[in-house]
Amino acid sequence: MRENHVINVGIDRIAFYTSHYALELKELARVRGVDPDKFLVGLGQHSMSVPPPDEDIVTMAANAASRVIQNQDVNEIEMVIFATETGIDQSKAAGIYVHDLLKLPARCRVIEMKQACYAATMALQLALSFIRQHPHKKVLLIASDIARYGLNTPGESSQGCGAVAMLLSAHPQLLSFDSEYGVITESVMDFWRPNYTDAAFVEGKYSSLVYMSMLERTWQQYCTLSQRYFKDHAYYLYHVSVPRLVEKAHSYLAKLNQEKLSDIQLTELNYTLEYGRKIGNCYTAALYLSFISLLERAKENLSGKRLGFYSYGSGCVAEFFSGVVQSNYKNKTDSIYHEQLFKQRKFLTYDEYEKFYTFDYPKDGRRCDIPQHQTGQFRLARIENHKRIYECV
Repeated sequence: MRENHVINVGIDRIAFYTSHYALELKELARVRGVDPDKFLVGLGQHSMSVPPPDEDIVTMAANAASRVIQNQDVNEIEMVIFATETGIDQSKAAGIYVHDLLKLPARCRVIEMKQACYAATMALQLALSFIRQHPHKKVLLIASDIARYGLNTPGESSQGCGAVAMLLSAHPQLLSFDSEYGVITESVMDFWRPNYTDAAFVEGKYSSLVYMSMLERTWQQYCTLSQRYFKDHAYYLYHVSVPRLVEKAHSYLAKLNQEKLSDIQLTELNYTLEYGRKIGNCYTAALYLSFISLLERAKENLSGKRLGFYSYGSGCVAEFFSGVVQSNYKNKTDSIYHEQLFKQRKFLTYDEYEKFYTFDYPKDGRRCDIPQHQTGQFRLARIENHKRIYECV
């Protein structure tokens, strides 16, 4: 009889991809006539990635995923789960396009999942259960999103885009997840995006309050089940809508546990936020972007360190869980590629940003050839007969 409960399961490889274009928030502040510190300090955000017209959740996802399947036996991948709240079709899963672009095997389940920013964590938990049952198989999990709130809206400065791809397996080389978790679901209207608009609606202050409340409740549940407490975790990772909220959340969690954060601990939190400060909110990918940021920016060796994860998706579902960094993790990060992504980004003028933002995609089935911009290996080439046509660059 197979002892599934003793199998270590988790993240074997991970990579992110973001647009080659970005807008500095000091440029947005200049045009909007506000003090730059409103964004740089008030939000803790420095810039936001901006997708060109030929970049979408599929191209970002495929570019990230192509990194994690390099030198892998793709026949071991029997499941692709695509988490997003920026869906491109009400029926066909975005993951089908990625499956095709990457030439993955036909024997493969593919599904798209949605629950605001929480969807990737739900996908993760489903995938880990599958791997415990089938330890010789792997799951490709992708989180890809474009955050849009509308030009000159209160949420505009927290926009962004990006994708994180993870190859999940038994006996992982990056992170092994613990089995305990705390999870809460409650129907609230703090953030939503109706079918008839591509820009989200958000009640910012209310959403921040719910975020904090759910952190406390999921943490308490997790502690009860795991018998682990604040000092049992070396680092904490949070869903990053804006970095300043994470800083407040971490201080709040420490206060709940009657802990006072040292200057060193506050500095260490910045390791988890460095990439998010440059990219902006990428919804389902944001928590796992923080994980990559920590792996690649932390000064100390993280081998054997337990990490706490707080996942929050408006609407809302929240979960607190944990995992242990594996001994050879340094050899399995993609830090050189990620560093190049940032170095190669072009910072847009405001006019260029607005032109990207207002690009008119046809909704009547007519052919539209998308102008070519700097992208990764894949791009959206055209829309024709209501179909999105992708190509390799």
